[in-house]
Amino acid sequence: MAQSWNTFGPGNRGIQVGQSYGPITTVFHLPERPETPPQPSINIPFIRDPRFIERGDLLDQIAQRLREPPARVALAGFGGFGNSKSQLAIEYAYRFSDENPDTWVFWIHAATRARFEEDFRTIADLVKLPGRQQAGDDLPRLIRLWLSSQRNGRWLLILDSADDADLLYKTEGGSDARPLAAWLPQTRNGSIIVTTRNKDLGRRLAGQDAIVDIGVMSESESLQLLEGRLGGVDDIERPTAMALIEALENIPLAISQAGGYIRAKRPRTSLREYLAELQQDDSHGNRLLTYDGGELGRDVEASNAVVTTWQISFKHIRAKRPSAADLISLMSFFDRQGIPESCLKPLQDEGSGDVTDSNDEQQDIGYQDTKSIDLDSNVSCDDPDDEFEKDLSQLRDFCLIIVNEDRHKFDMHRLVQLSTRAWLKQHGEQTRFIQQCVKRLFRVFPTEPYDNLTECQQLFPHVELALGYQVDETKFRMMQAKLLFYGGWYAYLQGRYDVAEFMAYKARCVRDEEFRTEDEATSDSISLLGDVLRSRGQWDKAEELQVQVLEARKTRLGADHIYTLDSISNLASTYRIQGRWNEAEALETQVLEARRTKFGADYPDTLNSMNDLALIYQDQGRYSEAEELQVQVLEARKTKLGADHLYTLSSMANLASAYSDQGRWDEAEGLQVQVLETYKAKFGADHPDTLTSMANLASTYWSQGRWDEAEKLGVQVLDARKTKFGVDHPDVLTSMGNLALTYWSQDRWDEAEKLGVQVLDIRKTKSGVDHPDTLTSMANLALIYRSQGRWDEAEKLRVQVLDARKTKLGVDHPHTLRSMSQLAYIWKDLGQHDDALALMRRCAQGRQCVLGPDHPDTKLAFETLKQWSDDTSIDST
Repeated sequence: MAQSWNTFGPGNRGIQVGQSYGPITTVFHLPERPETPPQPSINIPFIRDPRFIERGDLLDQIAQRLREPPARVALAGFGGFGNSKSQLAIEYAYRFSDENPDTWVFWIHAATRARFEEDFRTIADLVKLPGRQQAGDDLPRLIRLWLSSQRNGRWLLILDSADDADLLYKTEGGSDARPLAAWLPQTRNGSIIVTTRNKDLGRRLAGQDAIVDIGVMSESESLQLLEGRLGGVDDIERPTAMALIEALENIPLAISQAGGYIRAKRPRTSLREYLAELQQDDSHGNRLLTYDGGELGRDVEASNAVVTTWQISFKHIRAKRPSAADLISLMSFFDRQGIPESCLKPLQDEGSGDVTDSNDEQQDIGYQDTKSIDLDSNVSCDDPDDEFEKDLSQLRDFCLIIVNEDRHKFDMHRLVQLSTRAWLKQHGEQTRFIQQCVKRLFRVFPTEPYDNLTECQQLFPHVELALGYQVDETKFRMMQAKLLFYGGWYAYLQGRYDVAEFMAYKARCVRDEEFRTEDEATSDSISLLGDVLRSRGQWDKAEELQVQVLEARKTRLGADHIYTLDSISNLASTYRIQGRWNEAEALETQVLEARRTKFGADYPDTLNSMNDLALIYQDQGRYSEAEELQVQVLEARKTKLGADHLYTLSSMANLASAYSDQGRWDEAEGLQVQVLETYKAKFGADHPDTLTSMANLASTYWSQGRWDEAEKLGVQVLDARKTKFGVDHPDVLTSMGNLALTYWSQDRWDEAEKLGVQVLDIRKTKSGVDHPDTLTSMANLALIYRSQGRWDEAEKLRVQVLDARKTKLGVDHPHTLRSMSQLAYIWKDLGQHDDALALMRRCAQGRQCVLGPDHPDTKLAFETLKQWSDDTSIDST
C-alpha cells in the first residue's frame, strides 16, 4: 500500500484529507527564529590608505553634494587618472563612518552584472534581512524596501566603476524585470557615491549638477604620490622626479605605476633611466605603461597598467559608437594640444582621396584615385555635424578629450594618445589613421603661409608630427611632400631655419625618390632650401642650389616665365648678401624690367623687384635712388595691401634704413619704432624680423649718440640671436660688431676689442677677407686700436680696408670714403699732416658729391678739413 505525505505550510497551514488508505507523515514548518538586528557597520573591501593624498577640497565637494537632495554624487574622470576616484570614495567613507558610527556603509562593484548582483545581495546578509534565504528572485526588491525604510537608519552606498550605461539601465528577462539602476532607491535616509569614467552616466545616476570632476593632480600632489611609491626622493633626484611627473602629465595611476616599477626594478632601474626610456619612442613608452604591479585599494580585477585601463574605455566606446572610436583614433596622430576641428570633421567635398585645389595640382601630385578612405566614406546619412557632435560628446563624457576655450580646438592627454596608437598598431589599424591625418592636414594647411600666419601657427605643430610618420602609398607620400614644402615655407618665414631646412630637404628627397627627375614642385623645394641656406649664412651652398633651379626652369619653362624670374631674383639676393652688388644689380634690373612688361608696375612681384633693387642701391651707396624706389614701393603696398601688411612693414623698415644712411635719423627712428611695435605684436619678440627691427633702431640710437639705449637694445638682440641661430650666424656677428662699436663709444675699449677680434676672426673664416662685412669688422677694430693709442696697428688695418674697398666697392662708395676719413685721422695722429689733409680733402669732396652737402658725414668732413687747414687741434672723436 502506497504511503501518502501531507506537508503543512507556515503556521501549520495544510490540507484536509478526506480518506486515507495508508500512513500519513506530517511535516511542520516552525517559524524562523528572529535574528538579532546588527549594529550599523562599514563594509568596504579595501583598507584605508595610510598614504592617502589630500587633493584640494574634493572631499568637501563630495560632502556638500551629499547634503543636498537627492544626496547623490558622481566622481567622474578618465580611467587613466587611476584609482583617484575610488580612493577618494574610500577615504570619504572611512571619515564618514568615523563621524557617523550609527550609519551603514555599503560597497557595490558595478563593472559587471554578476559583481553588482553579488555585492547587492551581500547587503541582505550584512543587515540580516528577514526571509532572505527564501526570497529567491525577490531579494533585490526586499533589499530596496529595506534601504527605503527610514526606521532602518541612515546608510551610504558607494557604486564603484559604474561605467556601462547598458549594464545599469537595460533589463534582462521578461517585461517585469527592472534595470539594476532601479534597485537603488532615492530616500531621505540614504546617500550614494558613484565612481565612473562616463560623465553622461554619472549625470543619469546622480543628477545633472552632481558631478565632481576628478582631474590630474597638482605638481605637489604628484610629487607626494611618487615619493610614497618610491619610499622617498632625495634632493639630487628631485629635478628628475619633477621631469617624470611632467612627462606623465600628473596622472595618478601613471605616477603610481612608474613608482612601483622603479621600486621593483631597483637598483637596475633609476628615475633617470625610466624617464629616458619613457621619452624614447612609442614602443618603449608602451612597454613601461603596460606594467601592472598591483596596488592596495584597487579592485583585484582592475588592472594597474595605464594602457590596459585606457583600453577599457576605448573598447566600450568602440562597441557603442564606432565613429567616436574612429575620431579618437584619428586625434591620437595629431599633436596632443590644439587639435583643430577643421581637421576632424569628415571630408564632405569630395568622393576620393585626391587633391582638389586644381587640375594642375593633381597633376603635380602625380596620382589619380577614385577610392575613398574609410573614415570619410563611412559618414552617416544623418546630419554629419550632428553625428560629429555626438562623437565629441561621447569622448568628452569619458574624459578622453578636453575642449579648448575657443570651442573649436581640442586637447588630449599624451598617455591617451600613446595608448591609442599602441592599440591601433597591435590591431593593424595604424596605417589607416596615419594616412587620414596626413590627408586632413594637407587639405587645410594654407598654400600661402605669408598671408595666413595665424592659421599656419595653429596647424604647424600637427604638421611637424605628421611629417614624421611613415607612409608608403605614392599619393600620401606626395601629400606629405607638399606639406613639407608649405610647412618649411612657414618655418622659414618664422625664422625657424633649422626646421625649415629639414622640411625643404625632406620634401626634395621624397619627390626625387618618387619621380627621379626635377619637376616644378621639386624645383620649389630646392629653391626654398636655397633661401633657407642663404638665411643661415651658407651662401655658397645657397648659390649652387639657386643656379640649379634657375637652369632647370629656363629649360623647362622658358627665360621669361614667372617662376624663372623668381629664380633669377633669388639668385640676385644671394649675390647681394655675398657682396657681389654689381652682379646682383644686373640680375634684379633684368627681373624688374621683365615683370613691369609682363605684369605692370604695381603687380606684387614687380614691387618686390623694386624693393630688392633699392636694397642693392643702398649697399652701393646710391641712397637717393634707393629712397626713391622705396617710397614708390611703400605707397603702392599701402594702397594695395594696407598699412599693417607684412610687405608694407618691410618697405617701411627699408625706407627707414635709407633715411638712416642719409643721416636723417629722426625720420628713420619714427618709422623704426612703428615697425618694431607691429612686428612684436604680429610675430613676437624673438622673431628674426623683430630682432632686425630692434637692431636697426639700436643703430639709429647709436648714430644719435644715445649709446646707453643702443647698448640695451643691442644686448637684447645679441642674446636672442645667439639662442636662435648660434654664435657664428651672420646676424649674430652683426650684433656683436654693433655692440663692440657701442662699447667703443662708451670708452669701454677692452670689451670692444674682445668682441671686435672675435667677430673679425669668424668673418674671415666664413666669408673671406674681402667680404664687405669682414672689411667693416676690420675698420671697427682699427677704431678701437686708435682709441687705445695703438696707431701702427690701426694704420695697418685701415690701409688694408681702404685698398680693398677701392677695389671692391669703388673709390666713391660711402664705405670707401669713410675709410679715407678714418685713415686720415691715423695719419694726423702719426704726424703725417700733409697726407692726412689731402686724404680728408678727397673724402670731403667725395661725400659732397655722393651724400650731398647736408649729410652729417659731409659736414663733419668739411669741419675737420677746416680745422686741419687752420692748423688747429683735431677733434679725434
